[in-house]
Amino acid sequence: MRTRGTDLERKYICSFCGRSSEEVEAIVTGPGVNICNECVHYAREIIRTDLSERSLKLVQPVPNPKKIKEELDQYVIGQEAAKKAISVAVYNHYKRVSTEDADGGVELSKSNILLIGPTGTGKTLMAQTLARFLQVPFAIADATTLTEAGYVGEDVENVLVRLLQAADYRIERAEKGIVYVDEIDKIARKGESSSITRDVSGEGVQQGLLKLLEGSVVSVPPKGGRKHPEQNLININTKDILFICGGSFDGLEKIVLQRIGKKAMGFGADLKVRRDPVLNGLFRLVEPDDLLRFGLIPELIGRLPVTTALDDLDEDLLMRILTEPNNALVKQYKRLFDMDGVTLHIEEEALRAIVRKSIQKKTGARALRSIMEDAMLEIMYELPSLKGVTDCTITTETIVSRTEPVYGYKRKTRKNRA
Repeated sequence: MRTRGTDLERKYICSFCGRSSEEVEAIVTGPGVNICNECVHYAREIIRTDLSERSLKLVQPVPNPKKIKEELDQYVIGQEAAKKAISVAVYNHYKRVSTEDADGGVELSKSNILLIGPTGTGKTLMAQTLARFLQVPFAIADATTLTEAGYVGEDVENVLVRLLQAADYRIERAEKGIVYVDEIDKIARKGESSSITRDVSGEGVQQGLLKLLEGSVVSVPPKGGRKHPEQNLININTKDILFICGGSFDGLEKIVLQRIGKKAMGFGADLKVRRDPVLNGLFRLVEPDDLLRFGLIPELIGRLPVTTALDDLDEDLLMRILTEPNNALVKQYKRLFDMDGVTLHIEEEALRAIVRKSIQKKTGARALRSIMEDAMLEIMYELPSLKGVTDCTITTETIVSRTEPVYGYKRKTRKNRA
């Protein structure tokens, strides 16, 4: 370090502000770079302010449950009970995070969430919407790809690597993020008794998830993959990370029926359970013992205290999903056509034809996009080449029989060709 009045035969210049050693109290010199005491002070203040903003403003102020549900309503149609339960759980979780330093004398537990419902009912969309609304990092993990540490596959702890990457490797942000673990039902233990052999993709993965869910310091490799002794690891504290686990839990309805005294046996029993409007709400009656019989270990069930069910989607709900949300497919296609100067019209019966095809695929709302993409591909290929088109009307025949739509032109309306 060089101070004013020393080494008079040479003048040192700060590499950051350009002031000389005669203008400041001290300059720290290094290989090819110098920094004065004032720039050191400013740098310290910048770092302190940045760390404070990243750690405090992340969840402040915490939106109340009604505001959280209002945001979910803009993207998720139906599922009123599930949205209310999730809104309360998320509010309690981040309220706990934002006030954990206060000396209240009461330790609040994490509100990890378990979503149970058929595929395509909005489980993943709910988690994504929450993370975007709360402006926290978000990561998705597929439980079927995870294996117990030491086996071929992806380590359970790599879930946190994705969250860290989503947070631009800012640990403070990652430690307040949301992780969605999909297909959690696929790692259920086969049978109610513990297996003598090691269950690499089932119970072992459940055991590996426990440490993440309960809140502990986990060491992860920065780029993912396997750990090795010479690798620098990053420590992540999971006590403030919200974990949302989801799964379709096929067969769980039979366990619930057996517990409440009804039978679901014989040919076509699954179909009857799905179509009966009363039995369709069976997931709302799920209790911890039912999940235990399904194959989840007791410790995992205990670390998912908020359990909520999503109902299967009927024709009316799928129609609303097509047209109402902010990211509705119909709105997206209308916007794409509008960019080409064409107004898109889709007849109601055409929309219902799309919905009926989706129901046949038995994948919920997921099938809507693939059906629409298939129906609109040829139209969107030809449309930019047509001259003078102002309107395009999609009819039922366009969806069912792949006939061309009705085009409207500047002067008159005629079908197919200019």
